[in-house]
Amino acid sequence: MAMRTPQFQQSVVDAHKHFLAQLKADGVLELAGPFTDKSGGAYVISAKDLETAQAIAFNDPVHTSGSSKVSVYEWNAS
Repeated sequence: MAMRTPQFQQSVVDAHKHFLAQLKADGVLELAGPFTDKSGGAYVISAKDLETAQAIAFNDPVHTSGSSKVSVYEWNAS
């Protein structure tokens, strides 16, 4: 999950979209989208473990710029 911070910068959105597009091209991104209240968004990635997922998600430009706080949760989809 990526939740916007008070320091959100609209200018980082294109880099964020490019980041997600690259994850999709690499076969890592399963799905993504914004929340309707514009507070942030969520995406589902495939990774071998939690640490790998965190390493991927914490490289998201919205996170590295401080525009959003990215949190990673393990999920066992059924």
